[in-house]
Amino acid sequence: MESMSHDLSWQPHADAWLLVVVLLGAYLYALSAWGPRYAPGRAPVTTRQRWYFYCGVGAIWVASDWPMHQLADTLFSVHMSQHLIYSLVAAPLLILGTPSWLLRRLLHPRPVAAVWRALTKPLPALLIFNAWVAGYHFPPLVDLSVSNDAFHVGVHAVWIAVSLLMWWPVLSPLPEFPHFSYPARMAYLFGQSIVPTVPASFLTFGQGLLYRSYAQGPAALGIDPLTDQQVAGLLMKIGGGFFIWIVIGALWFRWSSEEEHGGPDVLYWRDLEQDLEQVKTST
Repeated sequence: MESMSHDLSWQPHADAWLLVVVLLGAYLYALSAWGPRYAPGRAPVTTRQRWYFYCGVGAIWVASDWPMHQLADTLFSVHMSQHLIYSLVAAPLLILGTPSWLLRRLLHPRPVAAVWRALTKPLPALLIFNAWVAGYHFPPLVDLSVSNDAFHVGVHAVWIAVSLLMWWPVLSPLPEFPHFSYPARMAYLFGQSIVPTVPASFLTFGQGLLYRSYAQGPAALGIDPLTDQQVAGLLMKIGGGFFIWIVIGALWFRWSSEEEHGGPDVLYWRDLEQDLEQVKTST
């Protein structure tokens, strides 16, 4: 793989395309086969939810296929961008795009529900996600993910999984697996914006290269390897933190609006939104 790491010619990646096909195929099958049973008499999904899910899958595809796949093997800053897309873009969109009845169906088995309930409590969700963020940046793991394709695919799957856990306390549409109150969600996301600055600081202010896999690739593109590493740290620290603060701001304005006008909880409203869309379609 090292010899191919600087080849930026078009190369579709079967694992990325397979994942897209599986995710979209499973989603569409669930809507058509399970929808009439678990969402009788109404549209199984809203147009907005479809677009959320499609965009989430699209974000995974963009981060996993050409050219980001090749560039991520060459530039650590692009490697970091992949993970930010998985964790901050794809994961929340997948949750927002999945209708409540389908989430209930997936979480229906009692052991699954018990495990999910335990892992998505605030402290476990915070610890699991940030333990993965910190642990993954241990140099041997990064170097292995660059040199071993199978391990790299597994790493991406873990990024998406832990990101779903991280976002659930903020975006859960299920009252039986509830999201936090607005103040708790903002405090939770504030913690999420602070903890990753620790590994990001090592990348940004380090005086030497941490990853031998990225010692040659940036230079081949005319980029200083240490600069590439520092850019990766800045993306993680500033880019990721800025995005989370945008979400905190959106939550604040939504909370203020609900307090002032008595609006419904937008996440728990989704089931009723499906009913309203069904009425519009039938008329």
